[in-house]
Amino acid sequence: MNTSASPQRPRLTVLVVEDEPTLATAIAQRLTAEGWIARVASDGASAVQASTTLKPDLVIMDVMLPVMDGLEATKRIVAMRPVPVLMLTARDDETDKIIGLGAGADDYMTKPFSMRELVARCKALLRRVERAKVIAQNSQNEKILDYGSLVIDPTQRVVTLNGESVHLTPTEFDLLVTLARKPKSVLTREQLLEEVWDWVDASGTRTVDSHVKALRHKLGSSTIRTVHGVGYAFEPPAQ
Repeated sequence: MNTSASPQRPRLTVLVVEDEPTLATAIAQRLTAEGWIARVASDGASAVQASTTLKPDLVIMDVMLPVMDGLEATKRIVAMRPVPVLMLTARDDETDKIIGLGAGADDYMTKPFSMRELVARCKALLRRVERAKVIAQNSQNEKILDYGSLVIDPTQRVVTLNGESVHLTPTEFDLLVTLARKPKSVLTREQLLEEVWDWVDASGTRTVDSHVKALRHKLGSSTIRTVHGVGYAFEPPAQ
């Protein structure tokens, strides 16, 4: 008997929402090979119901779905409980991606994609969830970032603008806090990818751009300044 074996961690559950049977099966098989439990739903309404019963650790959501589209399904799923959502889009259109992020998705991939990249994105999202828990435990005494009309509470993960609560996805909040902790300081896209997404390469710089656009839509276009060819900087509102 091997007495040195460490206790096994619970297997993570991933809900795959895809109406194309061949692709859904391929994704589920690859996730299972990674050691995860994969469950499949073929339409948005079934995905919402499955999410309620399964309580998945991650959701992979196609945008174009029958019965209920992926955007509406994502809104309902994240409204019930916080869960990272990786959205699959058939079109490489920036507007579509921003709408998806606004619905509550944390990341997106454009079809066609490699299974290797899909798994890497899933792992990065799951690592971020674990890291967020640790950060939350260690930031109980972190001060509130008060910029007058914009107030950010890192401990409660609450943002208010002109006294009104602003709903941000987990990724949007992490991106905002990362920038707001160093107001006016320029952070490169690569730095943001590493700090917010836990990616160590520059393959997702467009993901950063899309999330910045989503933040500007919710908080105002002047909140985050673009430094062309470099990255972004947080601009505190005028007091």
